[in-house]
Amino acid sequence: MGRTVVTGFGAITPVGLTVRETWASLSDGVGAVTALEDGWARDLPVRIAARVDDAFTASLQVRELRRLDRAEQLTLVAGREAWASAGAPDVDPERLAVSIGTANGGLSTTLAQYDVLQREGHRRVSPHAVTMVMANGPAAWLSIDLGAKAGARGPVSACAAGVEAIVQGRQMILAGEADVVLCGGVEASIVDLCISAFARARAMSTRNDEPERASRPFDVGRDGFVMGEGSVVLVLESEEHARARGATVLGAVDGASLTSDAHDIVGGEPGNQARTVGLALRSAGLTAADVGLVHAHATSTPSGDLNEARALREVFTDPPPVTATKASTGHLLGASGALGALVALLAMRDGVVPPTLNLDEQDPAVDLDVVTASRPTTARHALVDAFGFGGHSAALVLSRE
Repeated sequence: MGRTVVTGFGAITPVGLTVRETWASLSDGVGAVTALEDGWARDLPVRIAARVDDAFTASLQVRELRRLDRAEQLTLVAGREAWASAGAPDVDPERLAVSIGTANGGLSTTLAQYDVLQREGHRRVSPHAVTMVMANGPAAWLSIDLGAKAGARGPVSACAAGVEAIVQGRQMILAGEADVVLCGGVEASIVDLCISAFARARAMSTRNDEPERASRPFDVGRDGFVMGEGSVVLVLESEEHARARGATVLGAVDGASLTSDAHDIVGGEPGNQARTVGLALRSAGLTAADVGLVHAHATSTPSGDLNEARALREVFTDPPPVTATKASTGHLLGASGALGALVALLAMRDGVVPPTLNLDEQDPAVDLDVVTASRPTTARHALVDAFGFGGHSAALVLSRE
């Protein structure tokens, strides 16, 4: 079936406006969770988040600032960096595709335009509102920007969406439907409704007085996740296509799996999570012993972290080092799994595992080797998992070139 390799990546996250900045911050243990100073957040039970610096908009045209939702803007910036990183491949447009996952799409535009409708009437609603709110908008705009005609897919699978998009990209290449696919995820949901809803579901940290310490994966004192935003895009190619054009290969997606636990709309099921990881390893032709690094989903929720730890412990009798970078960036929802893939690839490339912040006292029930200070690694294979509301479960097995 051939092999799917990674030849470029782009990122815009709360800890950096490029891949280089993001990786430097994560490696150095820099966090980006801060207090929300917006008036709309004043009376909310959760008043913390991890935002992307608005300076990223400087690279966008006026037309793009006016007609694109923030999620679409973030995707364009990350996608363009990924495309340049890959050397702007000379590829037939009909062999070039895009797959960008998201949980909420243009949620900020949805809320803003509803306010306009209520205050000023239907004649004041933006004529661009439809294309700004649709969840397939990020994938559509990136495909238009690059002239990609082999498909513009937009998986919507909550926090598993970024990994699912990468899996879709791999599937398209292995099926012979495309030679190059830009894939990843995006989220821009730091808005009052989203934060209020998650807070009502008791899924978010309320450590408002210590924002930088609020996200604490696997810690005994964890009390929920912190909302983040951003976009991460990888360039996948068939190995044959990449070698033929002399591209620098940054890694490979050697295994993947997508499942659903059919268990609960919110709570994940450890048995299915373990099954998902096992299927990804099987598709890569590897065993658990071959994996030298895990980037965990680890959102810092009491039950979610414990379920994932149990699943990993079921698969790995001798667990490899585990890192959980949401303590630094917050939870990027639909982009989180793509960020995990980027971190795993860079960790193997540079031989260093970034730390998990705020792990002051590891939960005794979490029987894993969680990395709390940057650590050298010689890992050749890494696992990245992602789990989303609705029972969506996804996993990737990534390899060094």
